[in-house]
Amino acid sequence: MTNQGQLVELLAAEGVEATQTTVSRDLEELGAVKVRLPGGESAYALAELPTQQIVPSEHLRRVLGEWVVEMAPSGNLVVLRTPPGCAHVVASALDRGGLGGLLGTVAGDDTVLLVVAEGHGAPAMVKRLRSLIEPARGPSRTPARRPEMTDR
Repeated sequence: MTNQGQLVELLAAEGVEATQTTVSRDLEELGAVKVRLPGGESAYALAELPTQQIVPSEHLRRVLGEWVVEMAPSGNLVVLRTPPGCAHVVASALDRGGLGGLLGTVAGDDTVLLVVAEGHGAPAMVKRLRSLIEPARGPSRTPARRPEMTDR
């Protein structure tokens, strides 16, 4: 893909509706840059080690606010529930979110397991994640496609 218009077309062919504005914002949040390919063409590319690339806090807020429906702490673990097929998006944002005390994530289809460093505690991580989510959702924003976020 050499431009945002082509990406919008490719997404549409896969059944994903997106505008060029949305694509532009998402490419920026992903840290995509335009690079020159052999032969002179240009294309978008991501850093070779995206796990070392910190996502903007607003991106993390948006992902958590849109996709996390449940949180449950246990010891030094936190279990997050998402709609089916969305766990990897949440895990990736968390892995690159620069949250102190978060050692890593494991994602399934609709579940993300967070491993919290000793001394940070899972309840404290849940509280921190909630503080990120609430501004993104706002007091009256509950998407119709899923239930209100709950604790187990």
